[in-house]
Amino acid sequence: MAAYGLYTHIASNKFRSMLLLAGLFVLIYVMVFAGALIAEVAIDSGGSVDYYLAAAGRDLIKAFPFATIGAALWIAIAYFFHQHIIDAVTGGEEVTRQQAPRLYNLLENLCISRGIAMPKLKLMDTDALNAFATGLNRRQYSITVTTGLSQALNDQEIEAVLGHELTHIRNGDVQLMVIAVVIAGVVGFFAELFFRSFFYSNWSFGGGRSSRSSSDSDTRSSGGGAVIVVILAVALIALAWALSLVVRLALSRSREFLADAGSVELTKNPDAMISALRKIENRGELPGATSAVMEMCVDNPREGFADLFATHPSVDSRVAALVKYAGGRDPGPIALPDQSAEPPPGPWSGPNASDEAPHGPWSKRT
Repeated sequence: MAAYGLYTHIASNKFRSMLLLAGLFVLIYVMVFAGALIAEVAIDSGGSVDYYLAAAGRDLIKAFPFATIGAALWIAIAYFFHQHIIDAVTGGEEVTRQQAPRLYNLLENLCISRGIAMPKLKLMDTDALNAFATGLNRRQYSITVTTGLSQALNDQEIEAVLGHELTHIRNGDVQLMVIAVVIAGVVGFFAELFFRSFFYSNWSFGGGRSSRSSSDSDTRSSGGGAVIVVILAVALIALAWALSLVVRLALSRSREFLADAGSVELTKNPDAMISALRKIENRGELPGATSAVMEMCVDNPREGFADLFATHPSVDSRVAALVKYAGGRDPGPIALPDQSAEPPPGPWSGPNASDEAPHGPWSKRT
């Protein structure tokens, strides 16, 4: 799908995301097929490769509706309980205007200015600088902000971060990420279950022959295929698990650039988004958070070897995109001020409230 401009990029991104999610369902069926291969070998280890493939294919057709229903049931459970699970992991608690007037007012004004339904606002008590959005419908949407971020960023920067998370909600990113994490979790769960049972048990190739029809017996040859089929099944399971991780990374990475652009479109302040990213850079590790939660955050400092398994684009690349396409200015890495002093009181105050507001070609002067 060709994309020209921000909104067509969003539409194109959603289309590709649906294809990726469909691919995750295919991975579940691949897992079922691999499991059927293992089961056929366990039942009868004297068949040929063709025999096992044909038998596993028949098993897959029989199991297809059950696998689909099971995946849908897993998604339904996540639909109703994912927010409780995330809050239990992160310790996020919903706050009101009276409890967090500064953050609440910034989020409310941003939503009112663009006619966006206001999500729930939650605070997570940690020095880490990060934020994330969750939810699968309007009643569940919420934005969680760490106390460290609210203390380290000024009003314009916090507004940019809130705009970033609102864009994730507007674009449907949070729903797709939750579903992707759930489906990938199914693949990962069964892959780990298989490898644990396969490598830490005295499992063998069966040896007993179950009674089969004469036509099935004719299709078998004398041995030799069991080992090949087991290797093939292990490779399929490993491939499905690896691809589920790649799909999750693709969903997460592709959305961060659009969310940054959406924040600039909402706030008309590219410099605020840039300075917020520079302050958050390498300071966003949430204590006790799972990799699935970190994938939803503004920045995820966790990286794999050679940046292959990083769930987010680097801050440098995101800032470069904002400078190139939004006309912002990059101040470079920013050292945070001493946070030991109490911030001045007031609903609109912050530790940097007296600083000159960042500006850009779309910025608003107060």
